[in-house]
Amino acid sequence: MAGELTALEDWAGALMAKLTPAARRRAAKAIATALRKSQQQRIAQQQNPDGSAYVPRKAQPARGKRGRIKRKAAMFAKLRTAKYLKARSTPNEASVAFVGRAAAIARVHQEGATDHVNKRILARYPRRVLLGFSAADRELVRDVLLAQLAD
Repeated sequence: MAGELTALEDWAGALMAKLTPAARRRAAKAIATALRKSQQQRIAQQQNPDGSAYVPRKAQPARGKRGRIKRKAAMFAKLRTAKYLKARSTPNEASVAFVGRAAAIARVHQEGATDHVNKRILARYPRRVLLGFSAADRELVRDVLLAQLAD
């Protein structure tokens, strides 16, 4: 996959170099916005970039209403909002990243790490890739860039 990203970067870089800085900034912003929307949709569908489903939450013992986990609600519903998932761009780059405390939460799930549930309890979270680059995303970048060049 790294080779494919390098090839896309080389191809897009050559095209972007021919644009003015203002046009590069507009193109980078359009790419970042489109990628953020794509990532939000994929997270809402509970899918890794390779198309596999997220590992479901562990079953919790039955307990009262206080502190219950709603199983019908999708994971990461707030995390995928524009408040926490930011699209940034400069004339030279476009990026999509989580910010603040959301970045720490996303990192734990992205890497499948261990984190504190509270002061005394550590939990091991399964790997759920929140941000990643799929084949559809590569096509999306190509299409957005070509549309920007056509304008």
